[in-house]
Amino acid sequence: MKHLLIHLKLIIVAAIWGVGWPAGRVIALEMAPFAASWIRYVVAVVFFLVYLRLSDKWMIPTRDEWKRIAWIGFFSTCLYQAFFMTGMKYTAAGDASLMITFNPFFTAILAIIFLKEAMHWRLGAGISLGISGVAVLFFYSPNVDIPFFDRALGDALIAGAAFAWACNTIQMKKAMTEPAADSGRCLSPLQLTVWSSVAGLFMLTPVMAVETWAVGIPSPSVDGWIAILFLAIFSTVIAYVWFADGILTIGAGKSALYVYLVPIFGILSGYILLDEKLGASLIAAFVLIVGGVLLAQSNQPLSKEP
Repeated sequence: MKHLLIHLKLIIVAAIWGVGWPAGRVIALEMAPFAASWIRYVVAVVFFLVYLRLSDKWMIPTRDEWKRIAWIGFFSTCLYQAFFMTGMKYTAAGDASLMITFNPFFTAILAIIFLKEAMHWRLGAGISLGISGVAVLFFYSPNVDIPFFDRALGDALIAGAAFAWACNTIQMKKAMTEPAADSGRCLSPLQLTVWSSVAGLFMLTPVMAVETWAVGIPSPSVDGWIAILFLAIFSTVIAYVWFADGILTIGAGKSALYVYLVPIFGILSGYILLDEKLGASLIAAFVLIVGGVLLAQSNQPLSKEP
């Protein structure tokens, strides 16, 4: 098969992101959200900068590029992490990994508003299917050991994370296709990810400092440290570098298809690592949500190859 290594890497990326959900659950139960996110990105940024410096993609953004990067960092690193880490305190890893697949719905709606893309019946039908899947997840989740209102709050916060990532996707799409006013180039997915992580880390720092002053210095367990390092090195650095390679080699549309494997790995890893429950309702929710996403994205400009 052509590009076999890339496809294998993308399967591994889906598995890493899937395992990231129970890792997030472990951290969220031990640490305040901004402290956990800050430590994660301190580690990730160091590895990102070293990788970018050693590669042939090293560059320093221009002034106007930094303006775009700052917005991407705000949505992807600050807002997403706040929703993600807080949401994982309340809901199951498997449930959350299904909720995050709502991201393409939000992306499609924002693209209609900000990128002037056309509304079509598939989007409406897909959203209806997705909402049905969420309803199944809310009311029939097998993880009944977590109180209903806690799960509902956690799932709603993860939906907020999906919306934050959709805002990030719109910003990334613009930066990858339209050069900044003072630059003749478009930034690559890797360059945008690295420098937006740097910008986001700077934004997280004062919020983390205030949070730490209020709740105290975090003291995670050994499992907590393992989870943080996994999220920083594997789920952030390695996974994003490989996903960026996939986008550049086989295109954004084909690479994005592997994201739909993430809930499968998230549900299974939650079952294996955290003793979460499995059930037919999770399968039904997965089919409805992912089916709705695929329907909404069919004939959708955002899913076409760059």
